[in-house]
Amino acid sequence: MSLLNLAELCPATRTLGPGRRFAIWVQGCCFNCPGCVSPDWIDQKTAHLVEVQTLGDLILNTPNLDGLTVSGGEPMLQVAALNELCLYLRQRRDLSIICFTGFTLKQLKSRQDPQISTLLAAIDVLIDGQYLAEYDDNRGLRGSSNQQVHFLTSRHLPEKQWFDCRRRDVEVRLRGESALMVGVPPHGFSDKFKLAVDRSC
Repeated sequence: MSLLNLAELCPATRTLGPGRRFAIWVQGCCFNCPGCVSPDWIDQKTAHLVEVQTLGDLILNTPNLDGLTVSGGEPMLQVAALNELCLYLRQRRDLSIICFTGFTLKQLKSRQDPQISTLLAAIDVLIDGQYLAEYDDNRGLRGSSNQQVHFLTSRHLPEKQWFDCRRRDVEVRLRGESALMVGVPPHGFSDKFKLAVDRSC
């Protein structure tokens, strides 16, 4: 089994796709988009190495789970390990899989890489394209309107508005002296959150 280099994980969230989802963020990105919501996860360095089977079992043993959401960082930089994870999950349960990537679907297909093709075949919804702050319209699950939501299977087509038009929200998970923000933040959230933290200190 391969290792996944993870920046973070959240065992249960309702902000990154329909239903109750397990979310993982991989470490390392090749884009460095200005205004990135997770700049600490851009550096291509070793963060937390996790065996695919260990992570898969953790996901499968999480109760009442509807699916997995993969973000980062850039997931396509760890395509082989993600393939193993998706195969491991799908052999045991029919969970939905949502994936974010800074590459466009056209770019991914043009590579004619069997690993990428296999991963795309396992993904139900792909949200593609780099984040462009000037096109952040404060709507849906994508970060900016240049990004496209591709329904690679029909599983989530009845929930199309969830991805395109839903009002954004976030969950804040407190972890001792740190906090994990889960979701695509609405406009002004980061400033309001920092102000609230400053006032509580």
